[in-house]
Amino acid sequence: MADAHSPSGTRWIWNVFWLLLVVTGVEVALGIVKPTFLLHEVAGTTILNLIFIGLTLVKAGYIVQYFMHLKYEDSTLRTSIYLPVLILIPYLTFITLYEGVKVFGY
Repeated sequence: MADAHSPSGTRWIWNVFWLLLVVTGVEVALGIVKPTFLLHEVAGTTILNLIFIGLTLVKAGYIVQYFMHLKYEDSTLRTSIYLPVLILIPYLTFITLYEGVKVFGY
């Protein structure tokens, strides 16, 4: 359960809000501008798509840590939740990209 290290007040939520807003703003700006140097293919997709995947995972991590209150839980509980996610997300991303190349032939 959450312990005495939990933040009090609303400052922490505003810090997380601004961070998530900046990350989302970067994603939207990259989606609108689509710089040509980020459109080179790597591992079956573009560098821009890999950046989107990474930024989305960063946002998901902050949401889970702060809004689902996992940051202040016992390390064993955090590890039992984070470890499968850290293994499955890259694996499923690789499978999706690899199979997409094989099926659609890009």
